[in-house]
Amino acid sequence: MRSLIDIVDLSTDELDELIGVAMDIIEHPAKYSESCKGKKLATLFFEPSTRTRLSFEAAMYELGGNVLSVTGGATSSVAKGESVADTAKTVSCYADIIAMRHPKEGAALVAANNASIPVINAGDGGHCHPTQTLADLLTIFREKGHFDNLTVGFCGDLKFGRTVHSLINALSRYSGVRFVLISPEELKLPSYVKNETLKKYHLPYVQTTDLEGAIPSLDILYMTRVQRERFFNEEDYLRLRDTYILTPDKLRQAKQDLCIMHPLPRVNEISVSIDDDPRACYFKQVLNGKYMRMALILKLLKEAQA
Repeated sequence: MRSLIDIVDLSTDELDELIGVAMDIIEHPAKYSESCKGKKLATLFFEPSTRTRLSFEAAMYELGGNVLSVTGGATSSVAKGESVADTAKTVSCYADIIAMRHPKEGAALVAANNASIPVINAGDGGHCHPTQTLADLLTIFREKGHFDNLTVGFCGDLKFGRTVHSLINALSRYSGVRFVLISPEELKLPSYVKNETLKKYHLPYVQTTDLEGAIPSLDILYMTRVQRERFFNEEDYLRLRDTYILTPDKLRQAKQDLCIMHPLPRVNEISVSIDDDPRACYFKQVLNGKYMRMALILKLLKEAQA
């Protein structure tokens, strides 16, 4: 049974295939309006979410399917102590595919190993978030037309930022990509991401604390929020949360075709005065996420039926 736990589960050919299907959905939505008729998606979200959960649900509805939804552990048998494995086995009796978000790293893999239907990782703690990466890839493709030879800056919380980890893993498979890692010392990219991806494949990267100094060289700027929920110490969060705030002044030396991205939710790390800048792509990411999740649901259900 094929599931999606990590973005590296998909080959570059499969990424290109999903992008192609998503582009076709954008052009011909009516063609797909009954593709999942009679199918049910179970969304199991044990951690707060707005965009990802609604995106999955909108995707399934627009494919003609139905949705069964659990939001928050307090409303499910998890509150009674039920294991992820048992939850996955149970939900497999009711649905055709599962999208699950969980605060514990590795929970989606446990679910996939115990479910009898495909499982999509909708974010597992600070580990990874593959469907956000699919949204990011479609956004980059629609803005730039390619993935090769781009200079991509990641700014903010690179330590706990699962969207950052996933996108680095995805982009590392394209040629000529350069990474600029912008963060305070305390929130640097984890060593395991550097060792298993950047260093292993000899990819060029620089680490810096200077956002303004890095901006002129960037084709993509991927901003992230400092995540309060990942901190054990409130004092550390308060000290680091406003380290980087993107304002129009900081974009004066940026390229005219810079693509500004953010996985959202935004707190204050991007000034709202940038929202009308044509380079702001973060709300485009939201819409692109729906299209890519539609393409992914179609792919996994088709493979499950094969």
